[in-house]
Amino acid sequence: MSEQAGEAPELPGLTIGISGPVRRSLAHRLINLGLKLHGARTHYIRPGSKVDVSLLDGLVLSGGTHVDPSLYGQRSTVTARYDARRDQTDQRLLAEAQRLRLPVLGICRGAQFINVFHGGSLCQNVTPLRVNTRHRPLLLPMQTVRLVDNTRLARLMDSPVIGANRIHSQAIKRLGHGLRVVALDNDRFVQAIESTGEQWWMGVQWHPEYLLYHPGHRRIFSHFVHAARERKLMRLDEADSLPTA
Repeated sequence: MSEQAGEAPELPGLTIGISGPVRRSLAHRLINLGLKLHGARTHYIRPGSKVDVSLLDGLVLSGGTHVDPSLYGQRSTVTARYDARRDQTDQRLLAEAQRLRLPVLGICRGAQFINVFHGGSLCQNVTPLRVNTRHRPLLLPMQTVRLVDNTRLARLMDSPVIGANRIHSQAIKRLGHGLRVVALDNDRFVQAIESTGEQWWMGVQWHPEYLLYHPGHRRIFSHFVHAARERKLMRLDEADSLPTA
């Protein structure tokens, strides 16, 4: 799908929720920019927020602290910070997004949380398991990512191999129900997932918000906004078809 598909807003009031920590960082401001470049307004959602998800047209789960391993049946095996309120908030947001069939984009922790929400698990520390990839974090797109053919991500990236950044130490292990792996790194750690159904859910392990200068990574945001616009149109049609009193 071309980037132009998500540029000019066709509907007023297209609103995307961005779930994140209490304090916003540069990454969240860049996610905000990536969405606004394609015609969406944003609403920042902090842990504990009681936002009405029915007023949103799409949801972004951003990066941040590790997902508590108790959510996928494990004990913590690493020294890490957890945020129970954020886990609870993201759980509620995803449940509502699923019920309303809203598009969801997960970034880094967000991709991991989508997988856990669908019954999957995580590898709590991939760093010592790396053989063919670098151990150190990479903010520039110096990590090789191989895309699976005939997937939503491969079509919008328009290339079987891309460069991505890497700031994570955890990764998806057991895949959740209703999801498929759509990208791997050179150590075959999962780098992206998608829903197998019609609902637009995508999770990327890297941070495309830091790569907005790159057309392919920018298209992740434009494709997501386009999906949110399409869902908004469908919801308006569904509302119009309801019988009146």
